[in-house]
Amino acid sequence: AGRKQRAAARRKAFSLFVKAKEVPAASRCPGGGEGVRWRCCRQAFEELPGIHRHVALHHSRDVGRQAGLGAGPADAEGSPAGGPAPAGSAARPSGHSYSNPEISWVLPDTSHVSHDDLTSQVGEVLLYYCYCEVKDPEKLCAWQKALCQHLHLTGKVRVASEGINGTVGGSKVATSLYIKVMLSQPLFKNILCQEDFKSSAGGAHCFPDLRVGVFKEIVPMGIDPKIVSYKETGIHLSPQEFHREVEQYLSQASQGQSDTILLDCRNFYESKIGHFQGCLAPDIRKFSYFPSYVDENLELFKDKRVLMYCTGGIRCERGSAYLRSKAVCREVYQLKGGIHKYLEEFPDGFYRGKLFVFDDRYAICSNEDIISACRYCGVLWDQYKLCSSQHCRQLVLTCPSCCSKGLTACCPVCQEKELKVTSKDSGQTLKEECECTRRRPRVPIENVSPRMLDTGK
Repeated sequence: AGRKQRAAARRKAFSLFVKAKEVPAASRCPGGGEGVRWRCCRQAFEELPGIHRHVALHHSRDVGRQAGLGAGPADAEGSPAGGPAPAGSAARPSGHSYSNPEISWVLPDTSHVSHDDLTSQVGEVLLYYCYCEVKDPEKLCAWQKALCQHLHLTGKVRVASEGINGTVGGSKVATSLYIKVMLSQPLFKNILCQEDFKSSAGGAHCFPDLRVGVFKEIVPMGIDPKIVSYKETGIHLSPQEFHREVEQYLSQASQGQSDTILLDCRNFYESKIGHFQGCLAPDIRKFSYFPSYVDENLELFKDKRVLMYCTGGIRCERGSAYLRSKAVCREVYQLKGGIHKYLEEFPDGFYRGKLFVFDDRYAICSNEDIISACRYCGVLWDQYKLCSSQHCRQLVLTCPSCCSKGLTACCPVCQEKELKVTSKDSGQTLKEECECTRRRPRVPIENVSPRMLDTGK
């Protein structure tokens, strides 16, 4: 009965606590967004559930005080006193911390930064990941979402019990603060470093929105992290070491003496517009197909030295671990920092063409080479567009000349029928595979002769 009374008192105090901080429409913070009704800990909240969750997470002790109950056992390691501040009020230095000592609730002080500098369209896109043991992914996710919103960052962040993987865009002031706070997070101490953040020109406009969520894997390979762990990864090579290895591999392959496979573990549409010279690029659509590709082609890797690479290094972490688990390769190496870091040091090295990125830019470049062609006329072209068919999400290479002729779909099926398929049962539009996807096998089996393997082709 006592617990029920205290809970009822807390709910009543909680309601009063939040209502007391609502900001009248006339006094809402300029530049804070038309829908902003509350501001707390330098975060803006437009809807009641948002501020409710925030107060429940970080101000439960304050609510308890208003209810006359004091701090309960669960609040002993709670946030410092002080409730939500009205929108437009002076920001206080943040110092929230969870009861979990591994995760520190820290939001950087932006009171010295102008709104224009923080939200400037001229900025960059960060790509990073960190494998580590996360005991409470939900709390890390909540902090990460608050941090990105606070800094006006957009992008995608995946959190799991095995770590974090993110690509976010914003102003250079915002990304600089983001890196600083990430490096100060106790959870990542002695694991994440400045060099782990790969950057390229861009900004918040490169992503349609911010998506932060908790997943089973921080990179979707489709294998339980407990079965194939990042802890069993291959040997990391710096860009300089990888460059020397590729140079040696190409030299030996030209003489028919190579015992090495240079493996691109990205998707086909990525390697199509850019890859390392002499690489083996699997014709797979998703990284979750990579394990099956390895299983179906074990003979290909038998007694070989494998040099693996991907965009930023994260797919190689689990991919190399899976390959090693098959115990067929002599050695497995991977490019630390991925193509991103390699191109920073060797813009005119052995990687030719564009680097595919998973945002609205689609590709970034470091050299002038174009290694792919227009799907329709065959002229050299490497600028992707989404298929023009309403229900297709395939990417297509179609040059300006072909676009002007209306050739903007990925295949004849999309071009002719526009794939306007509607479910009779639910009335909802179905996503249908088109000719491109039907003709591509889910897991290709490499038809490679022993002689070709010996020459490294």
